[in-house]
Amino acid sequence: MSYIADHADNNPDKPAIITSWDNNVVTFGQLDKRSSRLANLISKRGIQEVSNLAMWMKNGPQFLEAAWAAQRSGKYYTPLSTRLTPAEAAYIISDCDATVLVVSDELTESAVKALEILDSEYGGQENIKVKLVTGTTDYSDVFESYERLIENEEELPKDREKEGQDMLYSSGTTGKPKGVRLSLPQGPIGSPTPVSMVAQGLYGMDDSSIYLSPAPLYHAAPLQFTMAALRIGATTVVMDKFDPLDFLRTIEHYKVTHTQVVPTMMVRLAKMPREVRSQFDISSLKCMLHAAAPCPVDIKKQIIEWLGPVVYEYYAGTERNGFCAIDSNEWLTHPGSVGRSLIGKVHILDEEGNDLPPGVAGTIYFEGTMPFEYYKDPDKTASSRNKQGWTTLGDIGYLDDEGYLYLTDRKAFMIVTGGVNVYPQEAENLLITHPAVVDAAVFGIPNEEFGEEVKAVVQPTNMNEAGPELEAALITYLKTRLADIKCPRSIDFEDELPRAPNGKLYKQQLRDRYWEGRQSKII
Repeated sequence: MSYIADHADNNPDKPAIITSWDNNVVTFGQLDKRSSRLANLISKRGIQEVSNLAMWMKNGPQFLEAAWAAQRSGKYYTPLSTRLTPAEAAYIISDCDATVLVVSDELTESAVKALEILDSEYGGQENIKVKLVTGTTDYSDVFESYERLIENEEELPKDREKEGQDMLYSSGTTGKPKGVRLSLPQGPIGSPTPVSMVAQGLYGMDDSSIYLSPAPLYHAAPLQFTMAALRIGATTVVMDKFDPLDFLRTIEHYKVTHTQVVPTMMVRLAKMPREVRSQFDISSLKCMLHAAAPCPVDIKKQIIEWLGPVVYEYYAGTERNGFCAIDSNEWLTHPGSVGRSLIGKVHILDEEGNDLPPGVAGTIYFEGTMPFEYYKDPDKTASSRNKQGWTTLGDIGYLDDEGYLYLTDRKAFMIVTGGVNVYPQEAENLLITHPAVVDAAVFGIPNEEFGEEVKAVVQPTNMNEAGPELEAALITYLKTRLADIKCPRSIDFEDELPRAPNGKLYKQQLRDRYWEGRQSKII
């Protein structure tokens, strides 16, 4: 068993967290003491044991202090995206039944508006017993100063510590976000978590590792792997936002051994000029993890050719209902696969719930994995299970003869044109590999004859080149590589596509423009 208190006892001056933008260092001794004090403050305010700490915070040490305060005091904790509007934040704060709210000082005005919306639309904010802002002074008689209270607080007695659990919300790409609620751990404090066991056993992370998180910590994978790295005793370097040059510079400067990216980051890295990226010594890197969405095959091949066999991919969800993994060497012999299952047996089922043979796409289900629920949404929870109790995230894919899983697309993104099912991921992946394209979205739009037709929206490398000539060139490029029915009939151009920092594309925002006034499935 180990967690931050053990590392603080054994090596209190070792860096636990380093913020790359200002080289600020927080030691394990400091992280342990400050998170324990916050945990004790929450306890003294009479917060019930099974409760939720909501965090509307930017990347930084205080984010991880708040997370560890909940983690070591048996609480759920829910991070909120810093991109949310006050109304969106109010919904999650209410829905997760927050009893504690911690906000970054930069978000204070938005948080006050969110609390006002709680009063007007969600029955009030009486459940929130503690409201803290990370600045040094109180704010408008609403928030107390995080720093002032932590400075004067005692630490939580060790015999009162118990493991907590994150409770994360979906990104809202298919409607309102839903909280994924797992049971609180029952083992003693310091017990390994599923993510820490994977980080150690599969990816070789230990207390000598340097882990780099280049993404917002409010997303599932960055949060869970960062917490796992700290639990293991690894130093964690946190970026405030991803930039490919800063990413490489940070790996070189801190001798990073492990990091996690998403495919959109890989695309930006692959499209950097070779003479630019070759300036950096990143030979310390032992493991680059990626997940969240399928990576175009050609892009991933370029990354492996550049970095060597240090690229690892996994397929899993916030729901933790299954886990597939693949390393570089396996992937090169099974390009496009997300690997074989290490947790839970994979089934590919048709619409009637029958198992499909290898090579035939259907809905992906996992058998024999841990239960989960979508908080306050029994219908969505029930829809994620079949009659055998197997669970699905709603993804479509197929297995090959060796049991390797390949993702096709999200079920909700499927286009039905002339009675034929088209999964847009293929066209999106190809478009992204074109040198004139930075990003792409493919989806269905209304067609009087066929019901839907395939449409693409593209972010070009140079917006000045956007127009009929580039549109025709891209459609021709696709038609030489894909069946005609899978190719978009038309392409529009945008300065930037609506993506979350974890790489997920908000297609609904794009589709709504074309379906306005018409009935459309929500994706």
